[in-house]
Amino acid sequence: MAATGTPEPGDLIEVFRPAYQHWALYLGDGYVINVTPVDEGPPARFASAKSVFSGKARVRMQLLKDVVGNDTYCVNNKHDNTYRPLPVEEIIRRAESFIDQEVSYDLLGSNCEHFVTLLRYGQAVSDQANKAITAIGFVTVAAGAFSLLGFLRSRSRERQY
Repeated sequence: MAATGTPEPGDLIEVFRPAYQHWALYLGDGYVINVTPVDEGPPARFASAKSVFSGKARVRMQLLKDVVGNDTYCVNNKHDNTYRPLPVEEIIRRAESFIDQEVSYDLLGSNCEHFVTLLRYGQAVSDQANKAITAIGFVTVAAGAFSLLGFLRSRSRERQY
C-alpha cells in the first residue's frame, strides 16, 4: 500500500485500481467509508465493477489498508476550490449514518466518487462519470455521422443507376 499524503478525517481517498479509480472517505484511526458490492465479504479488487452489474452497493466502514490492498492511493480533495467542504464533524456524522446501508449504484449517476463527494461537499460529483458521459456522447455523435455519411453515399449511388 503506497500512499501520497497523510489523510485527515473527512478527506477523500483516491485508490488507483488497474482499470479505474475507487474512492473512499477517511474517517480517522485508519478507517474509511466506501461503497462495495452488496454480496461482498472481504474487500474485492474490482468492487466497483461488480456493483455496476448489480445496481446496488453496501456502504462499509473498513480499514484503509484493506481497501487499498496492493494498490496505491492518495488524499485527493480536488473539489475544495469549487465546493466548500462541510464541517468535519458533519462529514463524519453523515458518513457514519450510512454504514451498512444498501444504496443504489450506477456508474454514471451514483458511483463511489459521487458517494464520497456528497458526504464531503453536499454535492455528488464524479469526474470519472463526466469523462465517461463525454466519451459516450462523442462515440454517439461519431456513429451518427458515419451512419449519415453511409446513408448519403448509398442515396448517391442509387441516383447514378
